[in-house]
Amino acid sequence: MQRYANLSGHGGVVAYELGTDSITVKFASDEPCHYLYNVESAGLPTVLEMQRLAMEGKGLTTFISQHVRERYARRW
Repeated sequence: MQRYANLSGHGGVVAYELGTDSITVKFASDEPCHYLYNVESAGLPTVLEMQRLAMEGKGLTTFISQHVRERYARRW
């Protein structure tokens, strides 16, 4: 996993891993803390936006809480 830059300084995401059609996100305080979002669970446009935000290091936590919520494929 890659460390999330968290340029805003107050996001809950600490790391992420990009797949070809998915993103795995690790949160700081959730239990379980790893969430897999893929095309089947969240849709291609959503996954692509999450990947973009992860690489930019800003806005991923807000995007997940406002637009994605419980549309993960798996958590652990």
